[in-house]
Amino acid sequence: QVRLVESGGDSVQAGGSLRLPCAASGFSYGTTYMGWLRQAPGKEREAVATISTGGHAAYYIDSVEGRFTISRDNAKNTLYLQMNTLKPEDTAMYYCAAARQGWSVTCPSNTRNFGLWGQGTQVTVSS
Repeated sequence: QVRLVESGGDSVQAGGSLRLPCAASGFSYGTTYMGWLRQAPGKEREAVATISTGGHAAYYIDSVEGRFTISRDNAKNTLYLQMNTLKPEDTAMYYCAAARQGWSVTCPSNTRNFGLWGQGTQVTVSS
């Protein structure tokens, strides 16, 4: 079964940190570009970070550059998003996403470049 399952979402104070893991199964994870998307209330879903198949290249949107780190463990079929110095504007539902097979997806990116995403995990940052 093709699945992406996120976890780790929580409510934190501004300036805090969270680490979001995502477990992948049912597809060729190690040969797929991966990313994290987020959607805040009343806003469109956006890609915030992407990573190459081997994990050697990572891409971020400007608003999270230097604060967020995307990484992957291909032996464990797991994707991560380390979020530091969180801000209230980071409040959103965060989704783990798999790029369409064979596509190299950088940031910023149209979310239509991703063919699969999970159910999401909620991150709430209070001031």
